[in-house]
Amino acid sequence: MKAILLVALGGMIGAVARFLGTAAAEKVFGDGFAYGTLVVNVVGCLGIGFLAGWGLILSDNNLHVRLFVITGMLGALTTFSTFGWETVQYLQDGRWQLAFVNISLNLLIGVAAVLGGFAAGQSLFSKAI
Repeated sequence: MKAILLVALGGMIGAVARFLGTAAAEKVFGDGFAYGTLVVNVVGCLGIGFLAGWGLILSDNNLHVRLFVITGMLGALTTFSTFGWETVQYLQDGRWQLAFVNISLNLLIGVAAVLGGFAAGQSLFSKAI
């Protein structure tokens, strides 16, 4: 139960940070491109990279901090940071093929899932009217 609360509290902060960060990026750069998403993804990747470099991710002594900061805050800010970290781990282990597969599958299947979900939503919505 404590783990769930830590993730939930961190998630609340991360979600608000995503909202505010996206709004700020759009205010600064405009809304002609997905700058907000880019900014929060880069900030999340920088954050998880810093925490990994600091040793927080791999240390078993920091479980509560990891749940609150990484799973909760960064997870709600952007899951792209986790994707980035997992890809870096493959590269550091010399498994560049897995890194390439991870990048390819996440991008291709993710975009395909959005297209499929969009088509399903349109189909259901148009039938409901």
